[in-house]
Amino acid sequence: MGAVKAEGALDGGWGWMIVLASFMAQFLSFGSPQSVGVLYPEWLSAFQEGKGMTAWVGSMVSGVAFITSPVCNACVDNFGARPVTVFSGLMVAGGLMLSAFAPNISFLIFSYGIVVGIGCGLVYAATLTITCQYFDKRRGLALGIVTTGTSVGGFIYATLQNELIELFGLEGCLLIVGALALNLMACAGPMRPMNLPGYYLKQRAALQRTEEPEPLYIKPTAIIIDSDLKTTSGSADKTVTKLLIIKEPTQLQESEGERKGGILTCSVVARAIKKQMRPYRQYLCKTIELLQDRVFMAFCIAIFLFSLGAFPPVLFMEDVAQSEGLIDGIALIPLVSIVAMTTGIGKLVLGILADMRWVNSLYLYALTLTGTGIALLLIPVSKSYIGLQVLSAAIGFFSGNWSLTSYITTKIVGIERLSQAHGILMCFGGFGITLGPPVVGWFFDWTQSYDLAFYFSGTCVLVSGIFLFLFCSTLPCWNRTSEEGNFPAEEGINTSRQPTLDCDKVASVA
Repeated sequence: MGAVKAEGALDGGWGWMIVLASFMAQFLSFGSPQSVGVLYPEWLSAFQEGKGMTAWVGSMVSGVAFITSPVCNACVDNFGARPVTVFSGLMVAGGLMLSAFAPNISFLIFSYGIVVGIGCGLVYAATLTITCQYFDKRRGLALGIVTTGTSVGGFIYATLQNELIELFGLEGCLLIVGALALNLMACAGPMRPMNLPGYYLKQRAALQRTEEPEPLYIKPTAIIIDSDLKTTSGSADKTVTKLLIIKEPTQLQESEGERKGGILTCSVVARAIKKQMRPYRQYLCKTIELLQDRVFMAFCIAIFLFSLGAFPPVLFMEDVAQSEGLIDGIALIPLVSIVAMTTGIGKLVLGILADMRWVNSLYLYALTLTGTGIALLLIPVSKSYIGLQVLSAAIGFFSGNWSLTSYITTKIVGIERLSQAHGILMCFGGFGITLGPPVVGWFFDWTQSYDLAFYFSGTCVLVSGIFLFLFCSTLPCWNRTSEEGNFPAEEGINTSRQPTLDCDKVASVA
């Protein structure tokens, strides 16, 4: 598994092949989940379940993809984008094909909501991480192109799944879409890593240790335990060997009393467990350090409120038009398709704006949140279908801010910690997406009207935008006199990095 040298590889060359492969990967994986509204009526008639229960399928597939982001990003860190993308192809394709044989809605929530959702989460983590590694000055544009794949996939798959259902039925549609998802494994081919992932580095280090020439004399470091658990010194003549424990020279000195006593105590096992748990302890300490970052934590809160309010209304917007008598049946260009098209445009435009030196991307993100909140609050007072189309286009354009998440995260925590930090960020967004539809459905069941539901959604998104604006504007007054170097030194964690002031981080997000 060859790695690409960092010098000369940024902002061009093979990086554009990475963008193309990542775009196609998101297109193939998120196409069906983004157009799950087409499958929703078919599942209602097939399983005869309530609308609330059936809606959990679409909610879970998007929510699980983001909630599992910390685990998915850890997989990318350890194994690289290419193997993770290959495995995600099997997950997405297998989940879609398995859904074709679902006997009930509960099984469908597992096969489509959880299995496909985890596969989409792996694709999302792998494509964004590898794109950020290959681009620096044009990172915003590259991420905008890559994340547009989800919008293009949702737009095309909506029509495609409709036609496949008419020709082959629901089961045939899911089987064909699942077969298309197998092409994700081909998309993994161009994803050459900039640096070898952690797993391969460990394997290389272990291989180098085994290839080192042995000295002429080695002090015996083996303890052979026979069937009676009596400890004897190592020799080649023993034939009743049950267990061979190789010990480090430092461990031999520490366990001299244990060998003399002839008893294998629990201290050896405890040291082995402690050594194996050290990477997990370090990962947890780094996660806590990220959550203590005020700028990053404010970003997480904002994206949670945005996901909680902005995701559910898109699912109900067409039903709002029909229930208000603004349109009969399905329009030639549904509101969901308008949202998908304008979201793709928004991702490209916002990605280009983020690359401009005079634009602060954190303020730009807060502006998109405020615009989305205002558009959602205007939906209940809109009394024409053209008005809903305009508001849908505005919501879709501002929702293109998903292309800014990786860009802003990189500016806040650095490219070295992007994978872990972005996983935590998407986990916050996943909880918002998962909780949003049930909350909105509860408001509708309570009032039998969508007005209060949209007021709730718009308020959540508007509050997130105002919160981010106020947080960024007050940050320069913080931490100017805070003490430096007071971060506790954790075992195995690099503490040589000087802490960065919060106001400096916000100033760098531009």
